Amino acid sequence: MRKHVFMSALLVAAFVCVSGPSQGQDDGGPMAPPPTFEVKRLPSVPRPDAPPLPEQQIIARFASNEDVMRKAYDTYTYTETVRFEEETDPLGILTATGDTYFKPDGQRYWGVSKAPQPTLHIAHYTLQDVMTMSVVPYFFLTTEDLANYNFLYAGTQKLDEINTYVFQVKPKALSRKQRLFEGVIWVDDQDYTIVRTWGKFELQVELDGNHLPFTMFETYRENFEDKYWLPTYTASDDEVAASDGTKVPIKLIIRATNFKPRTDAAPAATPDSSNAQPPASPR
Repeated sequence: MRKHVFMSALLVAAFVCVSGPSQGQDDGGPMAPPPTFEVKRLPSVPRPDAPPLPEQQIIARFASNEDVMRKAYDTYTYTETVRFEEETDPLGILTATGDTYFKPDGQRYWGVSKAPQPTLHIAHYTLQDVMTMSVVPYFFLTTEDLANYNFLYAGTQKLDEINTYVFQVKPKALSRKQRLFEGVIWVDDQDYTIVRTWGKFELQVELDGNHLPFTMFETYRENFEDKYWLPTYTASDDEVAASDGTKVPIKLIIRATNFKPRTDAAPAATPDSSNAQPPASPR
């Protein structure tokens, strides 16, 4: 029951986001947000009570399951809708929808199936700009990745019917080649899988010319086949300057739906929720 309650709330948001013609997309109205959780942003140095399990054991277990989630994610294709909004009157929108597919090199690509009809008033971004904004590194914190990060346990929190462990995650050192995540993760206390993330992705040196908005990304996952938690909803907020210098709020929303197994993919493993012992400390 607990998984289905969490997923049902997301599916309600999905219906408003990408189905048509409905309020929130074709009529130019605002896109519905993901489920509303009463989340208090974490203090810089949280001081929670000790978790019911050793922190390193929790970290080891969710990382082991993240290995499975990442492999499972690569066994699916899906439909992706990317929407850029300006909070003007009337609302400015640029929306593109298409299907993902895999080329022989194993990389996933996104093909836009319908040319967007932008109604932007200030930014005048193109489809290519929005596609660049939407290339968010979907974050799977696998066993191999643990050595790159420090973890700070920040307590527990309830998301709908799901109880979670909350961790702050910070790179030990930034890389020139790989974007690393800095932010917060929420880990299901029964399945030991990440169900939500909030943070940014950083390089040691940012590329020249990369001045498009959006820095902090919030991602929710949904449960598939009662075992895989995969990212399906990402949102980010920022501002752009109007011609008179005033700041106008903007929003980016990325929604994945219609997941289908790849016909050429090997079956994914099943995540482990047993009491496995942790490997060496990732700190």
